[in-house]
Amino acid sequence: MKQLIEGIQQFQTGYFRSHRELFEELSHGQHPRILFITCSDSRIDPNLITQAKVGELFVIRNAGNIIPPFRAANGGEGAAIEYAISALDIEQIIVCGHSHCGAMKGLLKIDTLAEKMPLVYDWLKHAEATKQLIKDNYGHFQGEELLEVTVAENVLTQLENLQTYPIIRSRLHQGSLTLHGWVYRLETGEVLAYDGVSHDFVAPHSRLRNPEPEYNLHPSCPVTAQSPFTVPEIMANYSQNGHNSSSLPGYEHLSVEQSQRIYQGSR
Repeated sequence: MKQLIEGIQQFQTGYFRSHRELFEELSHGQHPRILFITCSDSRIDPNLITQAKVGELFVIRNAGNIIPPFRAANGGEGAAIEYAISALDIEQIIVCGHSHCGAMKGLLKIDTLAEKMPLVYDWLKHAEATKQLIKDNYGHFQGEELLEVTVAENVLTQLENLQTYPIIRSRLHQGSLTLHGWVYRLETGEVLAYDGVSHDFVAPHSRLRNPEPEYNLHPSCPVTAQSPFTVPEIMANYSQNGHNSSSLPGYEHLSVEQSQRIYQGSR
């Protein structure tokens, strides 16, 4: 505690004083550019790793950077998302997982948590889709390799969960919102971004594409082929009305497989 108090004093006499105009401006309101969703892990500092200024990031943090689907939980995640998009007009959302994530370690052995940490157990159940996907498709992975792919797949799961929120679905439809998936590696300081073309996490580009969550994250480690969801009645009717049948209405920026997956999941 003494160190924290000394830090406050150093902040007030150092950084705050030299950036007084910035803090004066911020006192009149916030205008963050990005909603940054990441883990509560003490080793993650969004402003540090992005070198963002105070007021540029609107941050949601919890164990495992989990976003429960719309109305699946009564936590603050949904309210924070709604406020960020509706009130602050944020146009970029980043979901950032990280290496050596304790929450993902817990997810891989979730049954052992029920008695010792029941609240953690209940929270991680919101990542059941990640757990099931890993169980069914990555059975040949072990140890750190298994944890790494769990972290990556969980980021994609949360990107899909985000798209169950009405405000996000609406903004995606308008083309005024972009979602990004990142993984931060503690040991190297490296940040990797999901690329919807290569279906892999790569060094982030100056202009990131809209992610298309697919499950072949590592081309060198292929997973079992997935059969895409199909909604033939919808696709047939849409095509007959003279529309492009490559994707469902409102999801032209996604692959046909992903647009079908999102539609089916919202029914």
